[in-house]
Order: sequence, then C-alpha cells, then structure tokens
Amino acid sequence: MTSPESISIHSKLQQVQQQWTPKVIAQVNENLVKIAKLQGDFIWHQHDDTDEMFLVVSGELNLDFRDDASDPNVTTRKLREGEMLVVPKGVQHRPYAEEECHVIMIELTGVRNTGDVGGPRTAAIDDWL
Repeated sequence: MTSPESISIHSKLQQVQQQWTPKVIAQVNENLVKIAKLQGDFIWHQHDDTDEMFLVVSGELNLDFRDDASDPNVTTRKLREGEMLVVPKGVQHRPYAEEECHVIMIELTGVRNTGDVGGPRTAAIDDWL
C-alpha cells in the first residue's frame, strides 16, 4: 500500500487563477473536495439531488437563501474564516463575497457549480488541479 500524501490547501489556492472556477483537489468516495476563489455576486441556483458544503479558508462568504424565484424574502448567512455551512439539496442559494475569499466545497462528482441554471458562469465539471 502506498501511503497517502498531504495536500497544502494554500499551495493549491495559489494555482487558482480565476474566481468562481472550482478546482478539484481530492476525492472522498463519490464526493469531490474543491477549492475556489470567490468575489462579487454569483447566481441564484439550487442542486436538486445533492447537498453542498462550504468551508471558508480565508475572508468572508455570504450565502443568500430563498424558497423560490418568486420569493422576495431572502435570508443571509455570513461565514467567516474557519466556519462552514451545508446547503441542503433543493434549497435556492446565491453565494457572494464583498472581497475575495477562499473556500473549500464538498459536493458529489458531476455537480455543476451553477446547479439547475447553467449559463456563462458554469465552470468545467470536476476540473482537477
């Protein structure tokens, strides 16, 4: 058996060139561990078949939630460095960061970052560093 290698999150983040383009750094069973740099607004979307986990490595990440596209009521959760949140499957959400933040995400293999919406912000699926 080959012993596993450690992964430097900070070194991997230095290789990420574009914001909102998650990169895979590890796989745990059917789940991928991804890193990303985020700043500004993302789009409202949901993942109908899977939960999504966000862990803030540095900076602050805001996550807006609403029941559906017609719902004017938005709940915001602010995550600071070292904090995490699991977005349950089927929940509409929109991440945004006022200043660049770095995150780790865990989600199933094959999940699009834009969920059910798609569009120009859709990153390559399961893009490894």
